[in-house]
Amino acid sequence: MERGDNLKAVIFDMDGVIVDSEPVHRELEIGLLEELGGRITPEEYEGFIGTTDHYMWSTFKRQFDIDLSVEEMVDIKKKRFIENIHRLRLVDHFRELLLMLYESDYQLGLASSNNNKAINTIVERFDLSRYFHFLISGEDVAKGKPDPEIFLKASKEMDIPPIHCLVIEDASNGAKAAKAAGMKCIGFQNPNSGNQDLSEADLIVDSLADITLAMMKNLFK
Repeated sequence: MERGDNLKAVIFDMDGVIVDSEPVHRELEIGLLEELGGRITPEEYEGFIGTTDHYMWSTFKRQFDIDLSVEEMVDIKKKRFIENIHRLRLVDHFRELLLMLYESDYQLGLASSNNNKAINTIVERFDLSRYFHFLISGEDVAKGKPDPEIFLKASKEMDIPPIHCLVIEDASNGAKAAKAAGMKCIGFQNPNSGNQDLSEADLIVDSLADITLAMMKNLFK
């Protein structure tokens, strides 16, 4: 399909962009870490937002000499998150943005550091599957954000070069990954995602309602 602009695909992060889940992640992860004898500051925790479960719990295991294996800790957190999905809601104005892009015939994808079960459960709960061409999780890549692998995999999945892709992210690690992949990035400053440095994004918004088709197309001029 030929277009008058170079934007061909939009890739959404999930936690903090599609669903307002970061407060639940924070509560469950800090709670589990404290159960296991570890303690970190809110500022230290914010550095893990956007990374994979395996990276975070591997770091905690080394830092606090935790007896449980990384896999056991990841499984506990995964189970608790699934049990709490009923508490989640869509980010304000996400569905309107999604429908606008879908009706404009852009390819749409989801690339999240979360695990496959959580992604599939959320997509099903909010009836989003019809809109996305693909779903990629942190379990589908060897290196999590800020490494660009997840976005490069998305580009390959769609058969669309990175220079024609736009990523919407709420986390510093995600914005870094998108730019490292050679993609444009809109940073969404979600207050529930903590004090994220989105300075590497091409554009920063305070609300998904601020994102327009004209704004996105202008990034590719």
